[in-house]
Amino acid sequence: MALMISVSGIRGIFGSHLTPQNLVQFTAAYGTWLKGGTVVVGRDSRVTGQICEDIVCATLQSVGCDVIKTGIAPTPTVAMGVLKHRADGGIILTASHNPAQWNALKMLNGKSEFLDAEQGAEVLKIADGGNIEYVMYDEIGSVTEDPDVVSSHIDAVLDLPYIDSELIRSKKFSVTVDAVNGAASHALPQLLDRLGVEVYPLHCEPNGIFPHNPEPLPENLGEICELIKLNGSDLGLVTDPDGDRLALVDEKGELFGEEYTQVAAFDLMLSKKPGDTATNLSSSRAADDITAKYGKKCHRAAVGEINVVNVMKDKGAVISGEGNGGVINPDLHPGRDALVGTAMILQLLSERDIKASDYRASLPYYEMSKQKIELANLGVDADELLDKVASEFESQKPNRTDGVKIDFDNGWVHFRKSNTEPIVRVYSEAATAEEARKLADEVMQMIKG
Repeated sequence: MALMISVSGIRGIFGSHLTPQNLVQFTAAYGTWLKGGTVVVGRDSRVTGQICEDIVCATLQSVGCDVIKTGIAPTPTVAMGVLKHRADGGIILTASHNPAQWNALKMLNGKSEFLDAEQGAEVLKIADGGNIEYVMYDEIGSVTEDPDVVSSHIDAVLDLPYIDSELIRSKKFSVTVDAVNGAASHALPQLLDRLGVEVYPLHCEPNGIFPHNPEPLPENLGEICELIKLNGSDLGLVTDPDGDRLALVDEKGELFGEEYTQVAAFDLMLSKKPGDTATNLSSSRAADDITAKYGKKCHRAAVGEINVVNVMKDKGAVISGEGNGGVINPDLHPGRDALVGTAMILQLLSERDIKASDYRASLPYYEMSKQKIELANLGVDADELLDKVASEFESQKPNRTDGVKIDFDNGWVHFRKSNTEPIVRVYSEAATAEEARKLADEVMQMIKG
């Protein structure tokens, strides 16, 4: 697997494709693009985090940037640090849900957003052209630390007008937390403690040694489900290594499904602050249903956090997210945030006085199927295949924002080409997993013709 370079950063296996040299190259390009200023730097708990942090901070100094270090902190906490310090940008060292041998450089702008396509292209152009502007010895940047960045983030969450800390505290919840020994290992229990919640920590030592595959998918979460059955928790919370995605487990040890984290957050927000919502094209139709319950519209964006944020801003949506467990609350900052997602879920359960399982049962129910088409077997490239899909289903008015998405009365099918493999990903959704797969199979058979 080669180094993965995108507009928002670089990702790779440390010591193989992600090296000190390319960390310097892209960090220096980013600092040059900023033309100095202040940059907040944070990281998740990976074993390689410290060395990457040292390299990145020194490089930023060398191009005239002042650095504010957060140390190990969730990605949304670093994003909040950019706003707190009115910084010019931020860098987060995290490979998100990738295994422990990976790390990555993710870049934020002064609005605390991941770089969009245009901004990222400018940084990549500087990196490719070698047009780095290093400074002289008397202009190098400073380094300071913010040890209070997590508590500041928690303060901001609890200050939201629709989070009633006293109400939540009165419910005396018990919650099991699996932070996969990642960046939210201390931050999430600290938030829960502030809300009077009894915490059962599972894998909450931020040592970067992931006890299971760190992506919060059902096949990786058997341990927390069993623990909840034993300890009688009211809720289970699971984050990925950088603490921006949130998966939920009910009091019976049953998974909510990642798609339903944002649905629950939408439900709470729209009950307090009516408005439109936004999510990506591959997220569940349940997001549309819950938004329609309040007489509003759910707008769809291309897959990718910054794409959802841009649609959210453009349409004036009051909340957005992604079906991978990402809650984006613009009242706080324009990015996925497991801490604010947690507070919103607890608020919803508290004020409706409902168990997690009963609430989940009240929501629209869908199942997804995720498949792929190997392009080598068809003798066509991805764009040709996507054009054929769109042509075959022209009468359905397919959405071409990101690949091809076809909406049917009983579900939908979304075709997207991979940026890293010669495949096309095929996501589909219907009332049952069998129907979802059948829907996708019928479309694929038609285009293979």
